[in-house]
Amino acid sequence: MRVLIAEDERMLADSIAAGLRGESLTVDVAYDGTAALRRLAAHRYDVLVLDRNLPGLHGDDVCREAVDAGGVVRILMLSAAGDVRDRVTGLSIGADDYLSKPFAFEELVARIRSLARRATPADPPVLRRGDLTLDAVHRQVFRGGRYVPLARKEYAMLAELLRARGTVVSAETLLEKVWDERIDAFTNTVRTTMMKLRRKLGDPQLIETVPGVGYRIP
Repeated sequence: MRVLIAEDERMLADSIAAGLRGESLTVDVAYDGTAALRRLAAHRYDVLVLDRNLPGLHGDDVCREAVDAGGVVRILMLSAAGDVRDRVTGLSIGADDYLSKPFAFEELVARIRSLARRATPADPPVLRRGDLTLDAVHRQVFRGGRYVPLARKEYAMLAELLRARGTVVSAETLLEKVWDERIDAFTNTVRTTMMKLRRKLGDPQLIETVPGVGYRIP
């Protein structure tokens, strides 16, 4: 899941982003409305957490443009003003949900996950390929009945390959889906993480490299 946080209070934005990354979400941050629109144009997000009172371009305008552009992004609007009229206005211009400040982080996470389920079809609770099983509910991976402990990025990369159902996934797609925009596009992070993932999954090797194209689990 990829989330964009559009919030001008930098400490709050960075705190939310850090917390969501701890929940294994891929998160980018924009501190004003213009930057938020640039990121929305450059990347595919599942959820936009949008502060209503953004500088530069007001949050309402960001919301309208995001809706007019189409796509699957779901919008959770944040505002310090929590009366009924503000909520109605936010929802009427295209927001999918509304959360008043201050809020509990646990509620924010729950609302983001709920919106993301509407943005994309839900994965089955268990993904399988051969003797490999990924339990998405408990975030556990097994191969041949053996538990395979994976780091967050390794798990996310494996999940993307399993979702592809045997088709090839490019390194660029893995970089887009598993990491956020802070990562260098020319990094060898994908290759390094793939090596670690293959080592942990053991032999015989499950993940194929398709030269010049990407990776797949046939």
